[in-house]
Amino acid sequence: MPKILRIINRLNVGGPTFNAAILTRYLSPEFETMLLSGMKDEDEESSEYILDDFHVKPIYIPNMRRSISPLKDYQSYTKICNIIKDFRPHIVHTHAAKAGTLGRLAGYACKVPVVLHTFHGHVFHSYFGKAKTELFIKIERYLAKRCTRIIAISEIQKKELTDVYRICHEDKVVVIPLGFDLDKFSENRKEKRERFRKEFLLDEDEVAVGIIGRLVPIKNHSLFVDAFFRLKTASSKKIKAFIIGDGEERQNLEQLLTQKGLSFTDFKSKPIKADVTFTSWRRDIDVVMTGLDIITLTSDNEGTPVSLIEAQAAGKPIATTNAGGVCDTVKPGFSAFVTPPGDAESLAHNLLQLSESLDLREKMGLEGMNFVSQKFHYQRLVEEMRNLYKTLLEETIINV
Repeated sequence: MPKILRIINRLNVGGPTFNAAILTRYLSPEFETMLLSGMKDEDEESSEYILDDFHVKPIYIPNMRRSISPLKDYQSYTKICNIIKDFRPHIVHTHAAKAGTLGRLAGYACKVPVVLHTFHGHVFHSYFGKAKTELFIKIERYLAKRCTRIIAISEIQKKELTDVYRICHEDKVVVIPLGFDLDKFSENRKEKRERFRKEFLLDEDEVAVGIIGRLVPIKNHSLFVDAFFRLKTASSKKIKAFIIGDGEERQNLEQLLTQKGLSFTDFKSKPIKADVTFTSWRRDIDVVMTGLDIITLTSDNEGTPVSLIEAQAAGKPIATTNAGGVCDTVKPGFSAFVTPPGDAESLAHNLLQLSESLDLREKMGLEGMNFVSQKFHYQRLVEEMRNLYKTLLEETIINV
């Protein structure tokens, strides 16, 4: 039986965790998989519950963390090498940057027959200054030479990796979009909507606009606040905003809301109605999606935004910036209105169109449901990855 050592940065909420959990769970028993994970940052929500749902038990590498630490990174690399020597995998498959660096180096050094890396996003723009960005690009070019294939999660991402940043030749990149178990987003929608709106004191004639994700600079929640302020000023409807998630930008966002004269509340500590409600992290994201009316994303850079896939699965229309793989994730003009990053006026205009018309929201929501059910189902992900693994193992002429 072929053995896979799968390595993920950390178990925080997002696409990489779903990807690792689904592939570990559903490639069994044809492949034996060991899942290694680093440790999440303290201000991030744990996604261990996702692995629990798929009955997957990871092995943790305590020193593998998001930030760069030469000593801890070397210790993590050594531990991975030792695991490889004991487990003797035929494939090492890494997910995201830190795991991709340490895992690919270890797989190459230990002469693992097949070494793969999935880019769930990248830091080649909007994260760091020019010098640091160039350093990361050079590192990725070096690592690309030490793996068998690179997996991009969208055609847009492949173009960035091969044409824009020249990480490797296009022949080395395989596009395999993420996959999810989306059924829960279409089940019991009426009951879930009533539950969410009762919990958050929403009247049925109030239009709820939500944004979901980490409160960090790259997600640009300040753009959401700016666009929402413009929407409130222009709309004839009663509009409420919901910020689902948490992170380092929380205080800055509260200051911005105060400057714009928008009321806000932390609903956990103060459950009252306000213009903007901070919910912190929520695990019942299917309930959240069903209760909201419009989903927004305002990022400057993205891989494949999970919140937009889940929003479409729940039949919700989207107003988003054109960041990273967004346009491979939605149907522009059909399930989502797409604007350039940083354009608050255009984003507010699109939100206004959606908030004023229930018919438009329902039409775009239906388009989104049909789109993601075909493109992002987990069975398609598993089948495509299984075929890739088999092909690469056959190319290495390994008898397993």
